[in-house]
Amino acid sequence: MCGFAGFVGVVENREQVLTAMMDTIVHRGPDSAGKYIDEDVALGFRRLSIIDLSEVGDQPFYNEDRSKVLVFNGEIYNYQELREELTAAGHVFVSNTDSETLIHGYEEWGEKLLDRLRGMYAFVIWDMKEKKLFAARDIFGIKPLYYAQMNGTLLFGSEIKSFVEHPKFDKVFNEAALGNYLSFQFVPTNETFFKGVFCLQPGHYFTYQNGKLEIIRYFEPHFTGDNRKSFEEVVGDVEAVMKESVEMHKISDVEVASYLSSGVDSSYLTYLGQVDHTFTVGFDEGKYSEIQDAREFAESIHMQNDAKVITAEEYWDNLSDIQYYMDEPVADPAAVALYFLSKEAAKKVKVVLSGEGSDELFGGYNIYCEPLQHTGFDKIPKGIRRVLGKFAEVCLPHGMKGRGFLMRHGKTLEERYFANATNIFTEREANQILKKGCQPGIQEVTKPLYDRVRDKDAVTKMQYVDLHLWLVHDILMKGDKMGMANSLEVRVPFLDKKVLELAQTLPLDYKVQAPRTKVALRGAAERVIRSKTAEKKKLGFPIPIRVWLKEEPYYNRVREMFQTDAAKQYFNTELLLKMLDDHKNGKHRNEKTDNSRKIWTVYIFLVWYDRFFGHGKRVHPKMNLK
Repeated sequence: MCGFAGFVGVVENREQVLTAMMDTIVHRGPDSAGKYIDEDVALGFRRLSIIDLSEVGDQPFYNEDRSKVLVFNGEIYNYQELREELTAAGHVFVSNTDSETLIHGYEEWGEKLLDRLRGMYAFVIWDMKEKKLFAARDIFGIKPLYYAQMNGTLLFGSEIKSFVEHPKFDKVFNEAALGNYLSFQFVPTNETFFKGVFCLQPGHYFTYQNGKLEIIRYFEPHFTGDNRKSFEEVVGDVEAVMKESVEMHKISDVEVASYLSSGVDSSYLTYLGQVDHTFTVGFDEGKYSEIQDAREFAESIHMQNDAKVITAEEYWDNLSDIQYYMDEPVADPAAVALYFLSKEAAKKVKVVLSGEGSDELFGGYNIYCEPLQHTGFDKIPKGIRRVLGKFAEVCLPHGMKGRGFLMRHGKTLEERYFANATNIFTEREANQILKKGCQPGIQEVTKPLYDRVRDKDAVTKMQYVDLHLWLVHDILMKGDKMGMANSLEVRVPFLDKKVLELAQTLPLDYKVQAPRTKVALRGAAERVIRSKTAEKKKLGFPIPIRVWLKEEPYYNRVREMFQTDAAKQYFNTELLLKMLDDHKNGKHRNEKTDNSRKIWTVYIFLVWYDRFFGHGKRVHPKMNLK
């Protein structure tokens, strides 16, 4: 696990520029640094030593005749198998790393190497003879890879912030991304909040030669639902593939631990992994803490659990630094909690297992039950439902019981569902709150995805959308960025090629039987862990934002931010302040007004904007600020 930064193009003081770029991502690899520089390209690498801790494992890596050079971030879990095949083909290895298999594998198979990989990865290979750059990202998007073409230069790296140090980089805010951000709570496309900077999408690679950039998709998931085995047979298959995946994800020359919540995903992984340490965080507010349940489960399987209670003050005080590490705002409150979870784990280990991805693959989100419920209401003619939905959105007060139901069911699935836990602002609301308004963009994002699965059932469609949007741009982004902020490698055994191959075959009733979710996975978990945990309803990562925003210290912080010049530049601040006050005062009966997610989404954007474009400290938080 590491980070890299680099560029193709002419610039003065090439080594100095590259060093500055590398310094911005020192948290990704504090153990060592490496460089390759020639007249065409500069590659910089920061290493977090996990496999083959010796100096021979340092990057960049070269092929035998040193005509190709590699920088790589991630882990290749089947590297030993690939190494045997490559050795038999005549390749000579100088290390025991997984990294080296990539440079020899590319030499042997070219881009077809990607079809053989099982792991999480983003890597770049420079071919000195052909003066060609090859860059690839794993099939799920576990590891990040950004690029930008500006002023005759190609920039690339693990984090956008490294680009800012390059003199050919034009740092310009991409205001057009704000509309979708307010709805999704993240930027849901290959665009970023930095104009001209893009993220390479999962399952894609690009080549760059003679100033031409070509992007190619090499992998796409295909949900068939064609498994005809009995339920017990499928449960056995799930158990077998998860055991194998966890074993492969434990390959390491350092200790591997596990995140542990109170849910089935992390609990099942923890049991299968038989790790020595588990880590949990929570809050003082009772219903916002999973510490007690996690501790009880750890005790039941005789494992150590280290738990930390996050205070409201430290949660809020670290937001600016966290936005530095994130690169882009992700308004999921769980991102901040993950920062503290990673920080605690990093005190004792370098590698943890985490349960991300199970919901997208096995049908775990509670909202997946919705298409299987309320079917009677959906029999009402579509035109009538549309009228009722529009009436609810425009005329009924926020917080009124039934408003959200009517709004959702006034639309088709394709119109209403565009990623789990999103729809923070409707497009109508975003258009009102943004000073310049916004162009409708949600359907532009989701329609190509729905088109690819138009013949599938509703739940499978939702999974597919989440796999491409929610998982990539929220779950995995915050997992990588918050882990690496603390020099911690986060491994995700559910997001494994073999696990995906099985999950794609599951019929609907092996995934969701409303109100039950993850039916087959829970069946496998029940074989080895207590049913109380295996059957626990998904909670997500509960964060007391709603409560804090009613308290004076945090209400005042937000109110002050909502009156800054940046807020006035982009938002109708009177609407922001009204939204904040309505939340604090509980405008509607029984305090049904909960604007916390809307408030938080705007607030996090403004904190991020201040850090990168305003008056915030743009230097690395761990550097001397004097």
